[in-house]
Amino acid sequence: MPSFSPESKIRDVVATLGDRGRDALKRHGCDTGEGFVDVLSQYQTLQHAARTERLRDLPALLAALNTEQ
Repeated sequence: MPSFSPESKIRDVVATLGDRGRDALKRHGCDTGEGFVDVLSQYQTLQHAARTERLRDLPALLAALNTEQ
């Protein structure tokens, strides 16, 4: 099971967890969209996305991503 941190990139979350990662990101305010159109945002870290208000409640997102399902 991968362990995600604030330094993990949005792209890595989606690549590793697929739809589960996409859904978790969307619930926390980051919609990756169809085909991940916004290329630059793919390479943002979760921490940077939270700082720029693209993500809400980073600790809860990390808990959701690091929980096995």
